[in-house]
Amino acid sequence: MNSQLKPLPTGHSTLATLIDEGMVYIDKTPLVHRLTRYPGRFFLSRPRRFGKSLLVDTFQQLFEGNERLFRDLYIHDQWDWSRRHPVIKIDFAGAELRTPQALDEHVAYLLEENQERLGLDCGEYTSASSCLGRLIRHASEHFGEKVVVLVDEYDKPMLDNIENLEVAAEMRSGLKNLYSVLKAHDPYLQFVFLTGVTKFSKVSIFSGINQLQDISLNKSYATICGYTQQDLETSFGGHLAGVDWARLRRWYNGYRFLGEAVYNPFDILLFISNDRMYRNYWFETGSPAFLVKLFRQRRYFLPELESIEVGEEILDSFDIEHINPVTLLFQSGYLTIDSVRTRHEELKFRLVVPNQEVKTSLNKYFLDAYLAMPMDQRGRYQDQLYDTLIEADLPQLIATLKRLFAAIPWRNFTNNAMADFEGYYASVLFAFFESLNAQVIPEDITNQGQVDMTIELEGWIYVMEIKLLDSAAELVEGENPALEQIQARGYSEKYRGKASQGLFELGLVFGRAERNLIQADWLKIHEIEGVTAKLKTVRH
Repeated sequence: MNSQLKPLPTGHSTLATLIDEGMVYIDKTPLVHRLTRYPGRFFLSRPRRFGKSLLVDTFQQLFEGNERLFRDLYIHDQWDWSRRHPVIKIDFAGAELRTPQALDEHVAYLLEENQERLGLDCGEYTSASSCLGRLIRHASEHFGEKVVVLVDEYDKPMLDNIENLEVAAEMRSGLKNLYSVLKAHDPYLQFVFLTGVTKFSKVSIFSGINQLQDISLNKSYATICGYTQQDLETSFGGHLAGVDWARLRRWYNGYRFLGEAVYNPFDILLFISNDRMYRNYWFETGSPAFLVKLFRQRRYFLPELESIEVGEEILDSFDIEHINPVTLLFQSGYLTIDSVRTRHEELKFRLVVPNQEVKTSLNKYFLDAYLAMPMDQRGRYQDQLYDTLIEADLPQLIATLKRLFAAIPWRNFTNNAMADFEGYYASVLFAFFESLNAQVIPEDITNQGQVDMTIELEGWIYVMEIKLLDSAAELVEGENPALEQIQARGYSEKYRGKASQGLFELGLVFGRAERNLIQADWLKIHEIEGVTAKLKTVRH
């Protein structure tokens, strides 16, 4: 790498380190200035590892008046450096707290740390909330300025325990008592800024007269965290010289918060650090295990993740007792906003998976949960499916699918009723085909309706319909209801002339009793000199 290039800020989230070490720094202070010009209380939701901690540290250094760190930044000439505000910082970003006692101990440690930094003492107190309240009042009186309170990852103690409802509820109660102090001491506060992943209700900070202003989906602050395309082409231009920009965008861009799309900083920094190797950097740092359990319990149709339309309320707050998986997927970064429209005077958001990294990883993770088979075994099925698709070997494709469903452990069916629904089989197939980096169009719309799935891979197109019967005893000799529906409604018509290698219609029929494929028929569409012909149905 060019020795003249600035060092990367990989693993660093303090402004002083980035500035003092001459690291690459994206100047976010134009947006910081917009937020801090007047007293305010704000909340920002962003996925993990998106740069929230660096933003919080930037606020701290600014209000504490560390002028030297801002000399080359936009805000330097806009700020009154003669005023210094006492800052109280509560940071849950690096903590993993599994019991209410651990939460109490960590909060006590944070309060002691703030007292030492400010040179103040809470004195005798009966609770963390009473200490925080005293600290706010004493700091304002001692320094003669209103107080700034910064909370990083305010919701992490709840999220870390979200699979254990009882513990999560106890964490919420403890945090509610702590955060309620902010409302009670509003006259002493200049600026309050909280970050987190989710917006939990019943935590006291999102209701009442002095509620926080949620800027998570404010277009003006869409890029306050994350890297824009311009950031990469300028500040990281030397590090990314000669990169395939289209491929980089497809892999790591696509996070939208009602404004310009941004990259996850974590991905970009590790991509550069690892010799530009395309890998699932962000996804591999945490897995949505709880989400997968929710999807299985609620028989969620996995292909719907490709295009979900929701109202504004589903992107807002929720209770830990009533978690909507789609809301959690959105707030955690596994879904993002693709477009917005108004219907019946209400906003409707179309959500999609943001990029290739998340799409591939999420489908592989769902496969692990849905199939419960070793990774090496799953990999063999992926290789076999890929080979049969690009070779148009339909008999082997069907044989592989039968072996695949036969390999799913019996407990996957007996512990839940998912296999009683057509969506389960479609979800498994969808996740497998998506994991091959094929272009998969679920519920593919035509002028005659919608076919369950269309797969495009290396010039081959497969138009696929899925049906579920109670058992093979319901099959009628010489008939395939799935293939017949494709033909009757002309689902493949729109792909005529668009498949460079070949076009197939494929009808798959599954049986509840057999828990497997019980009938498969296909047609290959031949187009010779403008004449379309279909091969005779092949039964398997």
